[in-house]
Amino acid sequence: MSEQNKRNKKDPSQMRHGYTTGACATAMTKAALQGIVTGNVPDEVTIYLPVGQFATFKVEASEIQGNAIMCETIKDAGDDPDATHQARIQSTVRLIDEPGIHLDGGVGVGRVTKAGLPVPVGYAAINPVPQKMITGVVQEAIDTYAIENGVEVIISVPDGEEIAKKTLNARLGIVGGISILGTRGTVVPFSSSAYMASIVQALNVAKEAGCDHIVITTGGRSEKFAMKQYPDLPEESFIEMGDFVGFTLKNIARKKFAKVSLVGMMGKFSKVAQGVMMVHSKSAPISFEFLAGIAEKVGVKEAQLGEILTANTASQVGDILKGNEAFFEALCKNCCYFALAHMDTTINVSTSLYAMNGDCLGKAENIDKLDEDDWYR
Repeated sequence: MSEQNKRNKKDPSQMRHGYTTGACATAMTKAALQGIVTGNVPDEVTIYLPVGQFATFKVEASEIQGNAIMCETIKDAGDDPDATHQARIQSTVRLIDEPGIHLDGGVGVGRVTKAGLPVPVGYAAINPVPQKMITGVVQEAIDTYAIENGVEVIISVPDGEEIAKKTLNARLGIVGGISILGTRGTVVPFSSSAYMASIVQALNVAKEAGCDHIVITTGGRSEKFAMKQYPDLPEESFIEMGDFVGFTLKNIARKKFAKVSLVGMMGKFSKVAQGVMMVHSKSAPISFEFLAGIAEKVGVKEAQLGEILTANTASQVGDILKGNEAFFEALCKNCCYFALAHMDTTINVSTSLYAMNGDCLGKAENIDKLDEDDWYR
């Protein structure tokens, strides 16, 4: 069994918390600066995290680079399936003549190229909380050791450019590496907060890029179908919302986009069609009774209704009723209706439903009420 699968099978209450890239960078900055001031690089350092606890980090490697010292640690994401788990996080520190604290990103730390992120265009993708953490430990050392020079800190991730290919950084306009992140300092396994934060960031970037039509999908496959459906839209318009349908819609409404299109497949969209806005399998199982009810409303015969009720997956229901335009249109109408009701604002809403092989099963647009034949409860 792979390490990933082992982590996935653990009871959530037994899962280990890990540490963010920001916490690792902060710890290595403290270690490197301590090495410069005292002449000895410590084996480990302890820092205080924003979450309100202390954490100790091992210095896995260090190197004197002229008048600078580089310290490196290996990021431990705990039991979270994080792309940066086991990444090498480095901080290179040197004293300079120019007063103040000067923080930047080196190899493997991305550079911001699009507006809408919490870091200005042109700067290293080191988010505000990690910036504050890093400058905080530097200022502490300045005060403790009465350092009169300025301090330069360069954060690097040697494999960051390769790791970034597994993230949405390029879509957000972060090029050349990963972001140095973390508002808590710790990584909570399978936390929804990180994913929701990425949705908000993506919407901010889309707004700043001038997008007025947002296309939200439940994953990579449905996003590919969406991009074929809307080939003229810029990539910033496409947002992977995962299971967080309601959260994404609310944020779209707050930012006053003109149009939103939902593109997905039977599994999750059969739940949205019932008004369910968090579509994770654990919180919202498939209702085959609901699907059969819609099918009955549009005239599906008893034999097929029995097949629907005994189906294993919503995708299988889609296969059973493939070609029944009225059924899929009814589902799409429901999705539009509940999305619009959830946002509670004036916005153009459309829904497209796809099969696993990429065939479009049905579409609907601007449904602000449901006919009797479209609804089953």
